[in-house]
Amino acid sequence: MTHSMASAVKSLHLNLDRAGDWIAPLALRVLLAWEFFESGLEKFNGQNWFADIQNRFPFPFNHVSATLNWELSMWAELVFAITLLIGLGTRFSAFSLIVVTVVATAAVHWPADWHTLSELAQGYAISNKGYGNFKLPLIYLVAFTPLLLSGGGKLSLDALLARFFWRH
Repeated sequence: MTHSMASAVKSLHLNLDRAGDWIAPLALRVLLAWEFFESGLEKFNGQNWFADIQNRFPFPFNHVSATLNWELSMWAELVFAITLLIGLGTRFSAFSLIVVTVVATAAVHWPADWHTLSELAQGYAISNKGYGNFKLPLIYLVAFTPLLLSGGGKLSLDALLARFFWRH
């Protein structure tokens, strides 16, 4: 590789890194905010079906009413989707929606009965064919990880507030 080609590749990587600090977290925030806001709206406009699965909720959610679980889930999905979208309290919003996702996975998406890893692997699907369907919640959990660990990125209210308060 010639010196000029190595320099061009290095420059490209540097520019991609710079753009990534702005665009990568924003892309994750927009995607996850859309998904969770849409889910919250479905609950807001729908009927509470949590009573049918209340016994499958993990602790401590199995000790509160289905109505309270419905309200907690709906408002968490609506409010934290908005704060995630604008990048305000990104880590807290991501953590809160991770909790919602883990509870939903345990109560709805995890296979009811499995004995081997190959049986469990059949639940890694979008559609439930009797083995659960935890693929999408797992994708969400993976997508939340960089937001939880690194925050909302440079194009977020968190970054704007940090710049404002560190300057003063």
